[in-house]
Amino acid sequence: MKKRIGIFGGTFNPPHIAHKIAAEFCRQELELDKVMFIPSGNHPLKDSIDPEHRLNMAVATFSGDENFEVNEIEIKNKVEKSFTVNTLRELKEIYESDTQFILLIGADNLLELHKWKDPHQIFDLAQVAVMYRPGYEIASAENQFLSKVTSVEIPLMEISSTMIRDRVMKGLSVKYLVDPQVEVYIKEKNLYR
Repeated sequence: MKKRIGIFGGTFNPPHIAHKIAAEFCRQELELDKVMFIPSGNHPLKDSIDPEHRLNMAVATFSGDENFEVNEIEIKNKVEKSFTVNTLRELKEIYESDTQFILLIGADNLLELHKWKDPHQIFDLAQVAVMYRPGYEIASAENQFLSKVTSVEIPLMEISSTMIRDRVMKGLSVKYLVDPQVEVYIKEKNLYR
């Protein structure tokens, strides 16, 4: 039987509690052996802080759970831009053929998937699972890839990295929104100020 690994990529700028909850819902619903978090290197569509800071915060957030792991493949590559299809190709070379990858993406990403590099090849390399919130009708989304994806309903959580960065900039607490180690790291490194 193939080992099933969920691939949860993102900027994780910073990682927060909603990332963990969504990953755990996917792990259980999709019967994944593990969820691998991959902080993006240089994301082609987003600006963010130094990748090393994001990697350190991801490790602090996810490494305490035996069902989660952090992979620094995109950050180590130091390419100009990181693309999901390239990361999946590399993972296929590294892992044994008895490993099946399930790419976990948000419903918002499904709508943008046609803009990604080589989107059709992504489906050759991995099963794609779309995380959506209650009340979001994934079936109503007009999308060429809709018939190829599995959907996973996750709880509605009004927590985002943007909100956390804004709270830090305003000097407000992010307690319970991020891992305690991440809260300390943000303060010590004076991030998002």
